[in-house]
Amino acid sequence: IHKKAYYETFKNLGVEVSEELYKTMTGSSTINAFQKLVNHFNLDDIPEELVLQKRKCYVNYFENDPTLALVHGVKELIQFLYKQNLTLVLASSSAMVNINRVFSRFDLNQYFTAKISGADLTASKPHPEIFEKATILGGVSKEHCIVVEDLKHFNVLETYIDGQMVFGNGTSKLKSIPFKVLNNFNTTKKQVFDFC
Repeated sequence: IHKKAYYETFKNLGVEVSEELYKTMTGSSTINAFQKLVNHFNLDDIPEELVLQKRKCYVNYFENDPTLALVHGVKELIQFLYKQNLTLVLASSSAMVNINRVFSRFDLNQYFTAKISGADLTASKPHPEIFEKATILGGVSKEHCIVVEDLKHFNVLETYIDGQMVFGNGTSKLKSIPFKVLNNFNTTKKQVFDFC
């Protein structure tokens, strides 16, 4: 629904945002995405006001779509990792108010030690700040972390974070993988149970 809310906001602004441009904003905080948009189109609009417009669209979709569900398999993955006594920390570019909406609607609070919003930090993904904070809140060193990322085109995490691996829908460019069972995206896809 984030994408739908963004595109409704783009339409209201009267700008056509290509899929390629949209992909460059994916993973950034909403304020950073709109700062980029304002610069790209030389708009007079204030990014903070655009954030509020997009958030209003998002809330409307979120609260009024009875078919809204988590991505298939996500809750099962969370429950499985939790049952393995792994510490789970959510590090999202979404605003905390949206994170809390999702956690409440899908009853996820019980599984997570902490939640972090990139909107509350100095830098957005792929900058390591959010991941470094996640390791602190999780009480673990980065060498013992696995980052589960859901962005197809977000393939630069390993540039910034030693010891943290990425698996999911993305493309990994890791040169080495210390965990033998971790999917390096050049092999057959693993099942959730292969990771524990």
